[in-house]
Amino acid sequence: MKFSCLLYPFLLLANLVTQSAYAQTVNVAVASNMKPAFEVIYRDFKRTHPEDLRVVYGSSGNFASQIKQGAPFSLFISADEAFPNYLYRAGLTRDTGVVYAIGYLAFIANNSSGIKVSADPEQIQFILGQSKRIAIANPDLAPYGRAAVQYLQSTKLWDRLKDKLVYGENISVATMYVSSGAAYVGITALSLAKAPELSGSINYIALPESLYTPIKQRMILMKNPSALAVELYDYLQSPEAKAVLFKYGYSTP
Repeated sequence: MKFSCLLYPFLLLANLVTQSAYAQTVNVAVASNMKPAFEVIYRDFKRTHPEDLRVVYGSSGNFASQIKQGAPFSLFISADEAFPNYLYRAGLTRDTGVVYAIGYLAFIANNSSGIKVSADPEQIQFILGQSKRIAIANPDLAPYGRAAVQYLQSTKLWDRLKDKLVYGENISVATMYVSSGAAYVGITALSLAKAPELSGSINYIALPESLYTPIKQRMILMKNPSALAVELYDYLQSPEAKAVLFKYGYSTP
């Protein structure tokens, strides 16, 4: 009992130190379609900002829900405008944020399937119609999944193909389904299709932009953000960051 009484203050101190360290960590939520480009941008950012950031990748819908429930993110780099606007209306953000990139859809096929895609829209629609499984992101959580549904509706394929869809929790998971061969084809973010690490497992073509709503990606700072989060927010709007975004298939405002 005496030992426990002596040990308790040290355990309490250790717990407080752990909580303090977590509270001081700058947490950044990044939509999974941004992962290849953001890794390059963040690497360049760290050359002048060596402080550690905790970067978490996932679906924009899940992040918005987590932030609404109190998750300690300082900066939310979303794949659309709807989820940041939702947090702004809830009074959780510094302001309305800014559109930092415009993303695009790509049709992808697993190389081992023997499918070679082309820019011919009729060929793409034929391949989709013949496929047993088509990977897209969950449209309720991921803006690129929602855009994929719009594409299928615009091409009059939705009713024929909706029962063949395999949903990933986020667009990275949907892309992995195709790169691994779990599904031979899918609709993903052009930025992920361009990732160098996928060049050996998939081939792709950008889909016509007129067949889905423009994917305007907005980022937003939470209230009272850390100085480091603000600096990253500003850096993402710099010419250097925009050059990386362009390389990965985005356009920028």
